[in-house]
Amino acid sequence: MNTNNGFIALVLFVTVTLCSCEANSSLGNASNENPPNVIIIFMDDMGYGDLSSFGHPTIQTPHIDRLANEGQKWTNFYVASSVCSPSRGSLLTGRYPIRIGLAGEKHRVFFPESLGGLPTSEITIAEMLKELGYKTGIIGKWHLGHLQEYLPTNQGFDYYYGIPYSNDMDGVKWGLETFFAEPDINMWNVPLMENETIIERPANQHTITKRYTDKALEFIQENQNDPFFLYLPHSMVHTPLFASEDFLGTSKRGFYGDVMSEVDFNVGRITSKLESLGIDENTLIVFTSDNGPWHLMLEHGGSAGLLKDGKGTTWEGGMRVPGIFYMPGTVTPGVIEDMGTSLDLLPTIASLTGAPVPSDRIIDGVDLSAVLKDKAASPRDHFFYYRMREIYAVRNRTFKAHYITQTAYKKDNQRRVLEQPLLYNILHDPSEKYDHADDYPEVLAEFQVLISNHKKTVKELPFEMDRYPE
Repeated sequence: MNTNNGFIALVLFVTVTLCSCEANSSLGNASNENPPNVIIIFMDDMGYGDLSSFGHPTIQTPHIDRLANEGQKWTNFYVASSVCSPSRGSLLTGRYPIRIGLAGEKHRVFFPESLGGLPTSEITIAEMLKELGYKTGIIGKWHLGHLQEYLPTNQGFDYYYGIPYSNDMDGVKWGLETFFAEPDINMWNVPLMENETIIERPANQHTITKRYTDKALEFIQENQNDPFFLYLPHSMVHTPLFASEDFLGTSKRGFYGDVMSEVDFNVGRITSKLESLGIDENTLIVFTSDNGPWHLMLEHGGSAGLLKDGKGTTWEGGMRVPGIFYMPGTVTPGVIEDMGTSLDLLPTIASLTGAPVPSDRIIDGVDLSAVLKDKAASPRDHFFYYRMREIYAVRNRTFKAHYITQTAYKKDNQRRVLEQPLLYNILHDPSEKYDHADDYPEVLAEFQVLISNHKKTVKELPFEMDRYPE
C-alpha cells in the first residue's frame, strides 16, 4: 500500500451475522501514523437495479460504474432494514435495529412529531473514530431523531449540514398527485440545518444534491491534513424527486433517471477532489442504499431489477442493495458473490483504522477487510431479515427461509404467518419463485437453531419509534 501521498482516504459510498467482533489490522493500517480517512455516501430508496453497472438499460451512471468496474462489485450486499431510520441506525452502530431501540410496534421510522431517536448510549462510527482524533461530519439526511439531544452533534459528529428526516415530511398536501406534480419546494416544509440551527425552510431541494456535495468538498478540503470521517447520506432518490436545471431532461429513464444522473455526476466530483489532493490511491469507496425502491411511487420510484418486491419488505428487493468497494492498489478488483452487509462497515472501518470495536455490547457486523484486500471468503454466512420487532426471514449461505410474509404500500398488505416456511435457493433463484421447503427439511432445522441462538442474545430496548406526545 502506498502511504506517501498524505492521509489515506476511505470513502464508503453506501446506497450483517451475529458476533462479538474484535478489530484486527489485516490491511496493515493499525500502526500507520497517517490513519485512513473515511467517507460513507449513502443513497435513499435506490434499488438494486438502478445502476447501469447493475443492469439498468437506460440509467447511465458512469462515475459509479467506474468504481464497480475498477473495484469490487458485491452482488449479495444487504442492509439491516427495508426502511430509512432503522437502516441508518444499524449502519452507524453495526447492530440490528432490535438491539438499538429502532424496532417499534406501531411506527417504522421517525416523523416530525416523534419524541425519540437513536439512543445516545449507542456508539456510532463517528464516536468510535473520534477516540482516535478524527474530524467528523455528516452532510445530508439524518433521520435518527430531530430533537436536539438526538442530533448528529450529540452522536459523535463535529459538523452537521442537512435535512433531519425524509424529504417528503412536513408535507403541505401529502398524496400521489403532489408527488407526481411539477416539483415545488413549498409543498414540503422540511428544514435545512447547519449544526443545531435551521438555516432554510423550506429547503430548496432543487439544488440539494449539489449543495450537499459542495459542503462535502469543503469538508474534505479543510480536513485534508487531519484524519476525518465524513458521512454523506443523500436525500435523493427518495420521492419527491428534485434535480438541478442542468440535469432535467437528460436521461432516457425520465425524471428519476435525471435525478440519478445528478447524483452520479456529484460522485464524480468527490472522486475528482480526492485525485486533485493526491489521495485517490488511498481512497476506499463503497456504494450502497438504505433500502430497496419505493414501488408506491411508480415511475418516480426505482427498480429492484430481478429481485422480488421493494422498500418496506423482507423480500430480496427490499433489503438487497448494490455494494461497491473501490481503493486502487488495495482493493483487489472483481465481482464478489459472497454476502456482506451495512452492519459490517463498523468492524471493517475499525480494522482499517486501528480503532477498537466496542467490547461492552454485541456487534452484529463482521470484518470484511480481508475480502477487500485478498478476495478471501467473506466471514458472513447468515443474516436475519427483521421487520420491526420480528424476524420475517433468514438467509444462511445458499438458502433463504421466510416465516412471515408481507408486502408494503399496497392495499393487499396482509401479514401472513406461514405454517410451513418458504425456502428458496437464493443463489439459483434470487427472484424467490421456487419453493424447496419439502426438499430440504434439514436446512429448515438448521435455521431454527440459528434463530433460537440469536433470540437468546436479544434484549429489547424501549421502542424509540413509538414515542409521541400524549
